[in-house]
Amino acid sequence: MKKISLINTLKKTFKNKKAANKKKTIKQKKTKTVSKVKKTKLVSKIKKTKVVAKEKKTKVQKKIVKTISEKKEKKNTSENSSNLLRIPKSNEQKPEIKKVKKQDTEKKEYKIKDYVVYPKHGVGQITEFKKMNIGGIDIETYILKFEKDKANGMVPVNKQSHLRPLATINQVNKCISILKSKPKIKRSMWSRRAQEYEAKISSGKIYELAEVVRDLNKGDDLMVDQSYSERQLFEKAYDRILTEFQIVLNINLEDTQKKLDKALKRNLEKQVQKIENKSIEEEVSEEVAK
Repeated sequence: MKKISLINTLKKTFKNKKAANKKKTIKQKKTKTVSKVKKTKLVSKIKKTKVVAKEKKTKVQKKIVKTISEKKEKKNTSENSSNLLRIPKSNEQKPEIKKVKKQDTEKKEYKIKDYVVYPKHGVGQITEFKKMNIGGIDIETYILKFEKDKANGMVPVNKQSHLRPLATINQVNKCISILKSKPKIKRSMWSRRAQEYEAKISSGKIYELAEVVRDLNKGDDLMVDQSYSERQLFEKAYDRILTEFQIVLNINLEDTQKKLDKALKRNLEKQVQKIENKSIEEEVSEEVAK
């Protein structure tokens, strides 16, 4: 049997206890360091969040300050501009209102008994010049007489650019060639076309009038297909061009109408019947005379 010494056993136990205590202390130190690191990380994160929050607050505050300053500047500029526009009471002077006693005059381009075309009403004759006072202003005007409408009109001398002289014989011949040409009808809605035709009629230009008459012309057989507004526009343009042709060509109303209808190929059958009836009447009168 081996002898077991108490001293050796006690030493071994003490050594084991010391090793265990050392391990415990090392573990405790490690846990403490880990907890410290975690705490430092959390503290740093908290600090960072606080810094970011402060920066955001400062940015918002700066923006608010900027907006307030801009508003103040705008107010100041507006006040300064209003102050500049304002005249001080000491230097205030009421603006003088100059009353116009006479209207600006121009040289008279037309004479009495001249025929002119006023776009809105057609052909009219100048009957006289008149000096009038309207609202304390002296005005020189042309007095126009429209025989067809049985109405009178006034046009100031300084607005005589709105009037136009009658067409020449060359222009009349060109109009007749337009009337003989094929109509140019657009495929747009009637309301739009009606506005265009009305604008052409009110322009007073003779070529545009001829175009309206040509485009809206329909023979007597097709007159039923024409709407009321279409017929009205056609008659308006036809009457205006007829009166102008009559004065320019210096012939009867019937002869001018025949010339127009011939160009438009209207009433040809009626004209042929009239010629035949006239020839029959002449033959009968000759036989009676015999």
